[in-house]
Amino acid sequence: MDHKNGKKSVKCSMAFDGLLPCHSEVFTKSKYSSEDMALPEAIMNHVKQDVNHQNIYVIDRGFQPTRTMNSFTNDAVTFIVRAKENRKHVEFQSLLNKNQDLDLGELTLIKDSKVNLYTGKAIHNKKGNIHYREELVETPFRLIVAKTKTEQPKYFWFITNDFDLSAKQVAQAYRRRWNIEVFFRFIKQELNVSHLVSLNKNGIEVLLYMTLIVAMLILIYKKANKIGYKTAKRRFKMELRNLAIAMIVVDCKGNLNHFET
Repeated sequence: MDHKNGKKSVKCSMAFDGLLPCHSEVFTKSKYSSEDMALPEAIMNHVKQDVNHQNIYVIDRGFQPTRTMNSFTNDAVTFIVRAKENRKHVEFQSLLNKNQDLDLGELTLIKDSKVNLYTGKAIHNKKGNIHYREELVETPFRLIVAKTKTEQPKYFWFITNDFDLSAKQVAQAYRRRWNIEVFFRFIKQELNVSHLVSLNKNGIEVLLYMTLIVAMLILIYKKANKIGYKTAKRRFKMELRNLAIAMIVVDCKGNLNHFET
C-alpha cells in the first residue's frame, strides 16, 4: 500500500480460534487499509475453506458497516461485533424477561433487543457527485448493551445475528477475542514478524506462513505444559537444540569427525 509519503505497508488480517491461527490474508492494495474492506474478505475466504462450519466470528470496533452485516446474515455467517456506542437503530422487541439474570460476570446487562440498523445508501446527484442517505435495513439484528461494575462504568454495545446464545455467552465470546491481541504481540515481539526480509507479496506470505508454523508449534507446547509465551519459546528452543544435537550424535555414531566427512 503506497501512502504517497515515501512509506509503503502491507496489511495482515488473521483468524484465531483461541489456541491456534486458523486463517490469514495479506493485503497490498490501498483500499484494504480499511477494516471494512479487509475483514469481510478475510472472513468469507475462511468460510469458503471451512464448508459446513459452525463458527462464530468475533470482530472488534474497527468493523461497522451494516451492509456487510446484512450480507453475512444472508450467507449464514454468524458474527458478534462490538458496535460504537449510541449507534442509531430502531428497537422493535425486547428480549429481556422479568426473571433474567443481569449479571454477565464483569458486566451488567442493560439491554437485549431485536433491532433494525441504519445504513448509508449512495445517491448520485445530477452533477455526478455521491452523497449518502440513511436507510433502515429490514434484516433484524440483536443489540446487547452492558456496562462494567466499576465506579465510572464503561459501556459495551454488541451487535450479533445470533439469537440463540445467552447475553452472557455473547459477552464471554467477545472477551475471548483479546486472545488474538496477545497472539499478535507474541508473533511481532517474540518471533520478529514485524521485520520483513522481503518486499514482494510472495516473500511476505512465505515469511508469514513460516512464522505461523513456528508459532503454532510453540502454542501447542505452551498449552501442553501450561506455561507462558516467553517460557514456552525459551524451553522449546532449548529442547529443539538438544534434539538436533542428539540426532547429529546418533547419525555420526558419536564420532563428530565421521559426521563432518
